[in-house]
Amino acid sequence: MSEELSKVERDRQLLIEAEKSGFGAKLAAYTRLSGPGWLQSAITLGGGSLASSLYLGVLAGYGMMWLQPLAMILGIVMLSAIAYVTLSTGERPFKAINLHVNPVLGWGWAIATLLANMVWCLPQYALASSVLQQNLFPDLLGPESTVFGGDYGAKLAITIAIFVITTAITWCYDSGSWGIAIYELVLKIMVAAVVVCFVGVVVRVSMAENLDWGAIFAGFIPNLNRIFEPAPTFQPLLDAVPSENLAFWRDFIISEQRDVMIGAAATAVGINMTFLFPYSLLAKGWTAEFRGLTKFDLATGMLIPFLLATSCVVISAANRFHPPADLEIVNDSSTQVTPTEADSWTRGMMESQLKAEIGADAYNQLAQKPEELEAKLPTFNTAEAELAGYLKRRDAFDLAGSLTPLTGSFFANIIFGLGVLGMTLSTITILMLISGFVVCEILNLPSEGWPHRLGTLAAATGVLGPFLWDGEARFYLAVPTSVFGMILLPVAYITFFAVMNQKTLLGEHLPKGIYRIAWNVCMGIATIVALFASLYSVWTKGGWPGIAGALGFLALAVIVHFVRPPRPHATVKPPRKL
Repeated sequence: MSEELSKVERDRQLLIEAEKSGFGAKLAAYTRLSGPGWLQSAITLGGGSLASSLYLGVLAGYGMMWLQPLAMILGIVMLSAIAYVTLSTGERPFKAINLHVNPVLGWGWAIATLLANMVWCLPQYALASSVLQQNLFPDLLGPESTVFGGDYGAKLAITIAIFVITTAITWCYDSGSWGIAIYELVLKIMVAAVVVCFVGVVVRVSMAENLDWGAIFAGFIPNLNRIFEPAPTFQPLLDAVPSENLAFWRDFIISEQRDVMIGAAATAVGINMTFLFPYSLLAKGWTAEFRGLTKFDLATGMLIPFLLATSCVVISAANRFHPPADLEIVNDSSTQVTPTEADSWTRGMMESQLKAEIGADAYNQLAQKPEELEAKLPTFNTAEAELAGYLKRRDAFDLAGSLTPLTGSFFANIIFGLGVLGMTLSTITILMLISGFVVCEILNLPSEGWPHRLGTLAAATGVLGPFLWDGEARFYLAVPTSVFGMILLPVAYITFFAVMNQKTLLGEHLPKGIYRIAWNVCMGIATIVALFASLYSVWTKGGWPGIAGALGFLALAVIVHFVRPPRPHATVKPPRKL
C-alpha cells in the first residue's frame, strides 16, 4: 500500500512541476499519466458502436457523420462532471448518491448499470464468434469445420477461449498498481490496434477509388432531418414505388434511422461508462490535482480514437451499401420479384408490408395458413426490390466481402477482422471490470481482491450470445441492445446533474457563478437529449407499460426524496483507494 501511495504522490508532484514548466512539459506529463480515458475508449469502441456505425452508413450514407461525435461530446460533459465530483470529494459515488441525493437514484444507477453490462456482453461474444468464424479463421472455425465437430463445437471452443482470455486480463486489475498499469497498457494497445485497422481500411479504399471527401466532411454538420424523413439518396427509388406502398417504405426507413440514431448515441457513452469512470479514478488514487488530467484523458484517450474508428466504419459502409452503390440487386428494369424468387430478407419485407396493410391480428391469423399467406404476399417491382436490398441488415462479413474487390482479401478480412475482434475483446473485459465494481458496491464490499474478481463474472452472461443469436441478424443484435442502454442512460445523467448541484456533498467545491451556470447549461443539454431519446425508446419499444414503468420509477424517487431523513452536511475527505 505504501508503495502505491508513494506512486500517487510522485504522479501528483510530476503534475505540479509540469504546470510550472510550460505546455510541453504539461503535455508530456499528461500523456504519461493518462489511463482511465483509455478504459472508457475500450468500452465505447465495442460491438454496439461498430454495428451502429455500419448501419448509419447503410441508412444515411455520409449524412450522419456528426451524430456519434456529438453524442460523445455530450457524454464527455457528463463524465467530466462525474470526475469533478469524485476527485473533489474522494467519496465512492454509489454511497455518496444514496446519502446526499436520493437512494432510488443511487440504486437505480447501480442496478441499471449491472443489467446493461449483462445485456451488452451478449453481442460482444456473438460478434467475436462471427468474425473468427467468417473472417479470420473460416477453415478452422467455420460452420463446415470438422476440427471441433461442426458449428456448435467451434462456437463452444471460441466462447471458452474468449472467456478465459478476458477473465485473465480483467483479473490483472486486482493486482495492485502494477496490475492496473498492465491492464491499462493492454487496453491502450487494443484501442490503438482497432483505430489503425479501420483507418488502414479507409486509406486502402480511398486509394482504390475516389471517395467524396466533400460529402464526408459535410456529414459532420448536424442535420436533424433524418429523424423525420428518409435520406435523400433513397428518394429516386421511393419515387418509383407504387403509391399505395409508399407510406410503408417511408415509415420503415424512418423507423430504422431513428433506432440506429438512438443506438449510436447510446453506444457513444453508456450508463455503464458513468459507473466505470469514477471508480477507475479512485482506484488510481487520483485527487483534485488530477482534474485537468482527466479532461485531457477523456479527449485523447476516448474522443479521438472513437471519432477515428467509428467515422472509418461509417465511410466504408456508406461507400459499399448506400445508394447509389451498385449492389447488383436486380439487372432488368422490368423485373418483378415474386415471393418465391425473393431471398429471405426480401421475403421478410414482403411479409412486413402485408402486415402493415391488413393489420397485425389479421396477419397472425393468415400466418396459420401458409398457402393463403403465400397467395396474399405482394410482388415487388424493381424499386421495391432495390430498397429491400439497400436496407438489408449487414454484418462484418458483408462489409469485408464488399471491400475485397477494392482492398484485397488481406485488408478486407484480416485487418478489418482484427479490428472487430479487438473491439469486442476490449469491451468484454471492461464490462467485466465494471460488473465487479457494481457487485462490490451493492454488497458493500471493498472493490478489490476476490470479491471484485468474482463480481466480474456477472458479465459472463455474454457466453450465451453465440448460441442465442445466429444467422443474418446476429450482427444487428447490438443495435436493439444499445436502444435498451439508451433507455437507462438518463438515470445516470439525472443523478449526476443533481450531484453536481448538491452542496451537502460538494461543500466548498460546489461550482459558483458563471462556472456553475456553464456546468448546468452543458449538463442540462446532455440530460435533455438523453431523456428525449430514452422516452422515445420507451414509447416505441414498451408502449404504455414502458411509460408506466418510467413514471413509477420517477414517483418512487419523488416519494423517497420527501420522506427520507435530513441530509448530512458536507464532509469532504481526501480520496482513499478502493
